[in-house]
This record gives sequence, structure tokens and C-alpha cells, in this order.
Amino acid sequence: MPSKRLFDRIDSIKLRGVTKKYDDRFAINDVSIDIEGGELVIFIGPSGSGKTTTLRMINRLIEPDSGTILINDQNVMELEPVALRRNIGYVIQSIGLFPHMTIAENIGLVAKLEGWNEKKIKDRVEYLLDFVSLPSEMFMDRYPHQLSGGQQQRVGLARALLMDPPLLLMDEPFGALDPILRKQLQEEFYQIREKLGKTIIFVTHDIEEAFKLGDRIAIMDNAKLVQIGTAEELIFHPANEMVASIVDSGKKFKHLDTLKIKDLISPLECMYVHNGSLDIESAISSMIEKNIEIAVVSNGSGPLGIVKLIDLLRMDDKDSKIADHVVEIPSFSRNELLSSSLKIMQKNGHSMAFVMTDEELSGFLFPNDAFSQVIG
Repeated sequence: MPSKRLFDRIDSIKLRGVTKKYDDRFAINDVSIDIEGGELVIFIGPSGSGKTTTLRMINRLIEPDSGTILINDQNVMELEPVALRRNIGYVIQSIGLFPHMTIAENIGLVAKLEGWNEKKIKDRVEYLLDFVSLPSEMFMDRYPHQLSGGQQQRVGLARALLMDPPLLLMDEPFGALDPILRKQLQEEFYQIREKLGKTIIFVTHDIEEAFKLGDRIAIMDNAKLVQIGTAEELIFHPANEMVASIVDSGKKFKHLDTLKIKDLISPLECMYVHNGSLDIESAISSMIEKNIEIAVVSNGSGPLGIVKLIDLLRMDDKDSKIADHVVEIPSFSRNELLSSSLKIMQKNGHSMAFVMTDEELSGFLFPNDAFSQVIG
């Protein structure tokens, strides 16, 4: 029997005095918070501070000892747990795809349990795969082991969106990915969140990620909510030294004119560099094996540009060389001023740049990360 649609939209989520203990230890201690419909609220704090416990109480994976959780003024403890969870999307770090099922079967499983017909499931899965930048004709019939980590994470997001839930819970969804891929998925998620039109509660341990994605940031420590506010509110008016330390409010904007690129470089790992003479088929195999989605294409003396795995998969001529398909990105010296470099990248719409030491590639510059670190 299909689950009841509990919420067409989210108007508010309210936690009132929510507490959870395990033996003598508080997992959550008297937490109260209001979240408005359409907000993306990020929970951040040290390990064990109560971030994930708070998240899991909202969909009743964990139940409170005391206090109240209200969605649209309905007490979640009065709602049937399975129906509640099917009205809430849930994305986790470990993804949890079934290895023996195709990607289409993984995404469409809940719809099948809900009694949807095959055509409706197929149409919805195709739409969601295309929405998360995985062309459906390429990925429907693949298995999880044939996908990179980033592709699997996109499948996890598509699965969470299957029933079009108005509320999305995301528990460190990018935490297990390598730094370059993590930044790429953050960028993609930032671009699609407006299209989603959903209320999102997001757990992370990364303040840069919080600044980049969140409307408001809730800082937790020792099972308590310490402060919630916008990035600017936390930076300029931290509630205590702990909050100031997390957001590093001493920096503010004062160093922007003097910082150099070398102060904010993201180091390059050798696994990203691929020789331009590689054919596309070989490059695809290498990138999947190394679990990367962006490769730096080099001619031996320096970088030519980048290629993306998703673009290579779409190409018909798999025998051609990757050097023929590079996307050029700007290059800057480590000693150039950050402010002028960011202006150039912003003007030309670039989301990354090479950082050079003499004639050698030494790392990347990501504008969003740079701004986050400067204001943080």
C-alpha cells in the first residue's frame, strides 16, 4: 500500500528542548531551533557534538528522550515512521547503494515498493539521472562498482529525490571524496539547489563548505547548540571563543589586498596528471580506477588544460587523444596577488585555475574556497 503524502511543502521545522542520552552521556542536550521552509541550514561542530544525532531525530532514525520536533507544526512522534522517512530525502556519506542492483534499480527501489508502474519509474529515474549530470542512457544499466565515487554520490542524491520530498537531510555527503572532487560536487550542488526548491539540513565538519553552501550555520559543541546565524553574523559577532575559533573571525576581510595565491593553494596530487597522448578509452579507465572526475592534461613540459570524465564518456571517438579535447583554464604564479587573480577568474567565469611554480604545475586555485577562507 502506498505511503501517505505527509507534506507538500515545508513551512517550518521546530525543535523544542530536544534531549537524547546514552547512559550518562548527552548526545543532544536541550536543543531548540527554528528552520524556515526553503532554507539550507548547516550543522557544524567537533566530532561528537551532536550534529548527526540532531539530523537523525528529524526522520526518527533516532528518537528523543524528551522535547518536541515539529514539521509544519506536526509532532513527528505522532507520524508513522516509514511514511515520515519516505517524505524526507536522506543522503549519507557512505551512500549505501546495493551492489547487485543496476543504478536504475537502486534509484527506483522505493517507487517500486510504492507500487509505481514501470514506465513511471523509468521516466522518473531518467529525469533524475540527467538532473544530477549523469546521462541516463549511459548510466541506467551500470552497476555501482562501475562508477567513480563522485558518480555514486550523485546517484545517492538522485535516489533521495525520487519521491520529490520537500525536505532533504544530508549527512556529510561529500566527506569521503578527495579534495578536488569534493569541490566539484560542492560547485554542482550550489548550482542545482535553487532548482531543487527544497528545505535542506546539511551536516559537515568543513567550515569552508558551510560558508559556501549554507543560508545559516548552526554551530554545536558538547551536545548543545551554541549559535546559529549567517556567515557574516558568526564572523563578526561570535557567541564565544569556540565559535570564533571555528570561523576564524580574526581574518575577516582585512588581508584580501595583501594575500598571495601561494597562501591559499590547493596542492596537486600526481594521480590527476595525464599525458595528452593518452587515448580517451585509456583515460576513462585510468580516471575510474583512480576515482577522479577531472584530469589535468600535460604535454610533458606543462599543463594544456583539463578534461572531465563525464565529457569523455559522451565522446564517440574513443581512440582520439585527450590533448585534442582539453578545456583551457587560466594559470597564475604562486606569487601573484590573490585579489587580482580572483577578479580575472570572476570576469571570465572560471571556477578553477592552475597555480605555477616557475614552469611547473604545483596546484589549483578555487575562487569559492579562497573567498570562504578570506572571510573565515
